[in-house]
Amino acid sequence: MTAIATPGKIIAVHLNYPSRAAQRGRTPAQPSYFLKPQSSLGESGGTVERPAGTELLAFEGEIALVIGEPARHVSPADGWSHVAAVTAANDLGLYDLRAADKGSNVRSKGGDGFTPLGPVAIPVDGIGQGDWRVRTWVNGELVQEDTSDTLLFDFGRLVADLSQHFTLETGDVILTGTPAGSTVVVPGDVVEVEVDAPTAPGAPSTGRLVTTVTDGDVAFGEHGSRPAVDDLQRIEAWGSAEAHASAVAAGRATPLDGPRADDPTDAAEPPFELTDDLRAQLSSVAVATLSVALRKRGYHDVFIEGVVANHPGDRIVGRARTLRFIPARPDLFASHGGGYNAQKRAFDTVGEGEVLVVDARGERGTGTVGDVLALRAKVRGAAGIVTDGGVRDFDAVAEIGIPVFSQGPHPSVLGRRHVPWETDVTIACGGTAVQPGDVIVGDGDGVIVIPPHLVAEVVAEAAEQDAADAWVAERVAEGRPVDGLFPMDRTWREQYERERAAAEAAGDDGSAGRAPTTAEEEE
Repeated sequence: MTAIATPGKIIAVHLNYPSRAAQRGRTPAQPSYFLKPQSSLGESGGTVERPAGTELLAFEGEIALVIGEPARHVSPADGWSHVAAVTAANDLGLYDLRAADKGSNVRSKGGDGFTPLGPVAIPVDGIGQGDWRVRTWVNGELVQEDTSDTLLFDFGRLVADLSQHFTLETGDVILTGTPAGSTVVVPGDVVEVEVDAPTAPGAPSTGRLVTTVTDGDVAFGEHGSRPAVDDLQRIEAWGSAEAHASAVAAGRATPLDGPRADDPTDAAEPPFELTDDLRAQLSSVAVATLSVALRKRGYHDVFIEGVVANHPGDRIVGRARTLRFIPARPDLFASHGGGYNAQKRAFDTVGEGEVLVVDARGERGTGTVGDVLALRAKVRGAAGIVTDGGVRDFDAVAEIGIPVFSQGPHPSVLGRRHVPWETDVTIACGGTAVQPGDVIVGDGDGVIVIPPHLVAEVVAEAAEQDAADAWVAERVAEGRPVDGLFPMDRTWREQYERERAAAEAAGDDGSAGRAPTTAEEEE
């Protein structure tokens, strides 16, 4: 056994165990990496702080390689010979900060103490690269176990690949990926990671790398990205919807649709909330009227083209959750189409009153939602589904009763045209940009997208315009000619304003309102 010197570089692999790839629903064709700072190092028996205001600190037990002879432009066959020792590592990460620097993991995995190593390193002489085992315990319960002979990319290949880009120096450490079983830990939990070679002579072991989680008391400031958590992050961090539900039942996790551990709301600019009052107002105005109000503010391309409701008269109002499909390709469907894929995750996590918006690239030649998934969305309380693709099991979906706006029916399965790719990202649906959290309103004219910061002023103006339109319609019904009335000229406008003022003075709700000012606004 040897001591572990401070490495010059700490390089970590994103995804390397088939068990973890299956859990994530994707299998990479090549390894990818990120760097961790020296200041993230920790040692056995130490603590790691879950920062104040965060919720989802997750452990990842890993086999760590310690480089011996420097490696530059070595082959995969020679890569293992440049490894001097193996030790245990815990690649801790904070899901709350993944959105801040997704992929690079600088903030989400670079915190102080987020890379404990040890307690000792095992020299690899006489031990093969496929002979290693990693196990992880949380509070004494075994939660991870896998062996290096299952890896997607063996140790020699990792060394060779990295050596193409820079020199691996003596003492550098490579974290080789974590198997399935990684999940969230909370203050007071004790995580133990052990790496051994059970079939090698003497069955050498690193011993258990012990880390205790503590609760931080220093909140993140306003001068950088703040922690942010949504339900998808909760499910990914805990490993599955079932694991999260069990953690909630045990009092260890925040429920879906729940608040963060600390929600540092800016009192001057509170986050947008689609209140019951706003929802009711949006439900009472026409999409066409909302379109006018948005166009006056420079938003000309916020109408989702080509989609119609599966029930005449259906309306939807809700905040967007998004799902993106990419064009079908056999290898990509094999890696992303099976298991708990993006489509299933989207329908499993859509929330009460939300609208699931699907980017199918306008491809109507296959179904993008069927009866089972539509039923799941309804049971979850979703306000509706919008897809610029087709709907399978169209009649059955219509009977389920959830409003669905689409390009119409198609019997083919998803894989004919699409690969379910990702959720909760900015998408293009019907030629319109849609971001998670945008407000979606649909009626017989179609579906429109409203940026949250415009909702209050747009719906107020639209309500006034609808009231004015109703007044004009009454005059037309009385036999008045439209010339001068639609749009109202000065004479008609004065009469309208007088009647509106009289209604308000009489205690009416003032539903009549300001009339539009140009013919274009009346389109």
